[in-house]
Amino acid sequence: MSSKKKGKAKNSQLLIRINKEERDSFVELCDEMDTSAAREIRHFIRRFLSEHQPDTSEKE
Repeated sequence: MSSKKKGKAKNSQLLIRINKEERDSFVELCDEMDTSAAREIRHFIRRFLSEHQPDTSEKE
């Protein structure tokens, strides 16, 4: 068996354009907070989706 973590594979990329100074400040702050820019962006996307997608578990 593989020693990889169970869960969804990260098999896609999202390319964005951002101001260099903002990017550098963001990456530096993430480093200071012992996290990665990619982790924080994934966290933002998951939170955004959970807040804005309709809840399909509710039944009428």
